[in-house]
Amino acid sequence: MQETLDLDLWLDQSLILRQNQLKADFLDLFEQLGNSVTNEELTNFFFNSKGKKISKGNQLQGFPYFVLDLIRDFELDTGCNIRFVSWFGHGLFCCVFLGKDLSFPTKPFLNAGFKLGNAHSPWDLPAQLEYLEKPESIPTESLGAKLWIKEISLPANKDLGLKLLKEEVNKILQVKPVSGIKI
Repeated sequence: MQETLDLDLWLDQSLILRQNQLKADFLDLFEQLGNSVTNEELTNFFFNSKGKKISKGNQLQGFPYFVLDLIRDFELDTGCNIRFVSWFGHGLFCCVFLGKDLSFPTKPFLNAGFKLGNAHSPWDLPAQLEYLEKPESIPTESLGAKLWIKEISLPANKDLGLKLLKEEVNKILQVKPVSGIKI
C-alpha cells in the first residue's frame, strides 16, 4: 500500500470516461454477439443449453472483466460452455469447456488455434492461461474433460470485431461429437 494518494489519477476525468466508454463498448459487443446466436443453434450443438448470459466484475486479479457465456451447463462431467472473456489489461479470450463424458474431436479446435487448458479448474482464467498446453503435445483423438482456450486479437473497428467473434462461434458450433457417443 502506498503512503500517498494518487490525486492526479483520481481527478483525471478523461481517463475514467475512456474506461467507462470502453466497458460500454464491450458490453454492447457481447450483447450483439449473444443475440446473433439463436437458442436453436446452441441446442443443436449441445442438447442441454441453458441459453446466454453476460456477467461482469471489477476484480479479476485487480482488473475489470466481462464474460459472455453461451450454453451455460457447468457440470464437470456432462456440461458444456462457450465463454468469451474480455479481461482488461490482458486481452480477449474464447474458452470452450467440454465435460469428461462428452466426446468431441480435438483436431477442429487445434486447427482453429485453440490450446488445451486445465479442465480440473475450468473457470479459473488466470490459472488456465498459465497452464496452456502446446498444440504439438496434445493427442489428436478425443480426450476426457477439456477446456480449449484461444486468445483473440480484436480489431479496433467494432463491426469487424463482431464479425470476427461471430466467425469464432460458428467454427465452434460446426464441431460435431464423435460418432457413436451419446451426449
